[in-house]
Amino acid sequence: MKKRLVGTILTSVLVLLVGIITLVLPVTNAKTPNPQTTENIQKSLDKLTEKELLPLAQAGNVEAQFYLGLVYYEGKGIPHEFVKALYWFGKSAEQGNANAQCYLGAMYENSVGVSQDYQKAVYWYQKSAEQGFANASYQLGQIYRNGEGVQKDYQKAVYWFEKWAEQGDAEAQFRLGYMYAEGQGVPQDYQKAVYWYQKSAEQGYPSAQSFLRNIYEEGKGVPKDLEKALYWTQKLAEQGDKFSQYLLGDMYEEGKSVPQDYQKAVYWYQKSAEQGSANAQCLLGIMYAQGQGVPQDYQKAVYWWQKSAEQGDVLPAIAQRFLGIMYTKGQGVSQDYQKAVYWWQKAAEKGDAKAQCLLGMRYAEGQGVPQDYQKARYWFQKAAEKGDRTAQYNLGVTYYEAQVVPQDYQKAVYWYQKAAEQGDALAQLNLGLMYAKGKGVPQDYQQAYVWFSLASAQGYENSSELRDLLAKELPPEQLAEAQEWARGWNEKIQAKTTQTSEQRQKGL
Repeated sequence: MKKRLVGTILTSVLVLLVGIITLVLPVTNAKTPNPQTTENIQKSLDKLTEKELLPLAQAGNVEAQFYLGLVYYEGKGIPHEFVKALYWFGKSAEQGNANAQCYLGAMYENSVGVSQDYQKAVYWYQKSAEQGFANASYQLGQIYRNGEGVQKDYQKAVYWFEKWAEQGDAEAQFRLGYMYAEGQGVPQDYQKAVYWYQKSAEQGYPSAQSFLRNIYEEGKGVPKDLEKALYWTQKLAEQGDKFSQYLLGDMYEEGKSVPQDYQKAVYWYQKSAEQGSANAQCLLGIMYAQGQGVPQDYQKAVYWWQKSAEQGDVLPAIAQRFLGIMYTKGQGVSQDYQKAVYWWQKAAEKGDAKAQCLLGMRYAEGQGVPQDYQKARYWFQKAAEKGDRTAQYNLGVTYYEAQVVPQDYQKAVYWYQKAAEQGDALAQLNLGLMYAKGKGVPQDYQQAYVWFSLASAQGYENSSELRDLLAKELPPEQLAEAQEWARGWNEKIQAKTTQTSEQRQKGL
């Protein structure tokens, strides 16, 4: 991206004496003209046309040379003529005009009217910066930081950024803060990073506000302060930053650092979603589907999931999975198993384990696709390896029943065990049966009792009867031991499932 060239004029006085015009145009340093100074420049250029400036410039008037270059550069009243702009900026720069030197440096840097030449760019930026022209200092800092046409030199970058930052430029302050945070050209110092980020953030510079939020949220080099993190998140969200709007929505939905408030969550998700945030669109769809903070509305849920699903990535893959579910149930859309499979295929190919499992089930049942146990096993395997407990159970059944794979009780036990340890009641029941019958494992009534007990605790039919039958077969000491094991497993499973209970409630 080409960097903007900057030059500002505070005053312009034309004095006409017996055919001799003396032009007095003091120049102030500014990185970007503000509306007032831009208006002043415009008024001056209205009075001083190319024809009026040309004889003054030819007579060696340094300011006239600069402004003539500006006329050609900006195409004020005439077509852009960058070669002529370069010529007159050069004339003015050689006489020491800092504004012209900075423009000249940028033209060499960005190949405007001349072949790109970083060495000349650095030369003219340096000349301008040495006169205190701050924008040139910033450009030098960028060149040395990025190693553009010169050897990368973080120390020089810091030196020049600091020149500009000390004059109050928000972008330079942010760059300087970043270099302290990363230890580039200076010893790593989060306190100094926070100092410069704060300076920049208070001027409304979004990147500084974002980095400052992250530092307080993570407690990097400063005490962790979620209130300050929230403050900057709120600032960014109010300024229209879609990622911060999404984060703020999530904070209100989950009650993180703020009282839980589904209506505010919806408000910020909506703001972010309307700007195209795929994650916000996905979560907004969930809010409509569950009627949290808004009246339940499956059509709006489908609308936002569709928006998210078309963008790809992680949460959009979840949106694709939800769309498949809505087409399966006919909620918010007409029931259509083929469209359900279409969206699950999309999500499955992006690695969404639940979608992979659902796709496997459709192939196993022949719903929306021709029945195909080989493809069913393929997708169950994919999902099971990612830890999806339903897929793990289904893969166990595949090996137990020899569906397109040789019957293998040991592998069946392996996958039943994986699913059972995650709290799948049917897997717990089947694992108990495998231990009771000695299939794939040595027969073990104590282990069978443990897994029947766990399935029974979840209310699974027949498991209580099987548990009680085994209790009669076990000696009292073995029964007591099996009961203790069951309690231990139950605690482990509860701890593991609690960590993902909120995600399961959402269907994530």
